[in-house]
Amino acid sequence: MTVYFIGAGPGDPELVTVKGQRLIRSCPVILYAGSLVPDAVLDGHQAGLVVNTADLDLDAIVQLLADAHAKGQDVARVHSGDPSLYGAIGEQMRRIRALGIPYEIVPGVTATAACAATLGCELTLPGVSQTLILTRYATKTAMPEGEGLADLARHRSTMAIHLGVRHLAKIVAELLPHYGSDCPIAVVYRASWPDEERVTGTLADIVGKVQQTDIERTALILVGRVLAAEGFADSSLYAPA
Repeated sequence: MTVYFIGAGPGDPELVTVKGQRLIRSCPVILYAGSLVPDAVLDGHQAGLVVNTADLDLDAIVQLLADAHAKGQDVARVHSGDPSLYGAIGEQMRRIRALGIPYEIVPGVTATAACAATLGCELTLPGVSQTLILTRYATKTAMPEGEGLADLARHRSTMAIHLGVRHLAKIVAELLPHYGSDCPIAVVYRASWPDEERVTGTLADIVGKVQQTDIERTALILVGRVLAAEGFADSSLYAPA
């Protein structure tokens, strides 16, 4: 058997990869992160056991994987977005490796990609930004040395910040010296879900705009000049030469 760590995408059930959907519909066991993965992602499944792991701890999840392994049953372990980004799969893989349980990672569409799509922008533009930094705001778990927002902001590249909307004012304060008050920023709540909400502005006014909404969690922050760039050069990809 194999445990398949499947990226379910940002929320829209149609943004699951073909491979991910095939495995979800064929595996006899499904464990899914129900707090972020909508039930519609599981449509068409034929699994005999389906478990929402939102309220389970690591030991309980590993035990379910071990039970499936003992029975020779493939497992669709479904996470939101791409499981390799803030998916907490590293600790699961470490545990099942020790138990001799094989696994495979099936990539998914990231929340960052979904946000770029709904904002209608390209995150890497010639002469504006050719680098994308994906990071998070430090709360319960400290960031490694050199990975604080101020350290990363010095590059002035496009940045996607996870898990930080509740601390937006502090984030803006750290970004301002490097990006400038007129730098575009967007806060996207539940990108690709039916109740998606977008708030756009600049570092000067975004805090006030978000305070007028009910957005408190499940939102991604995107910052960078690419969000409102107009005078950028054409890429060489389609140049006549």
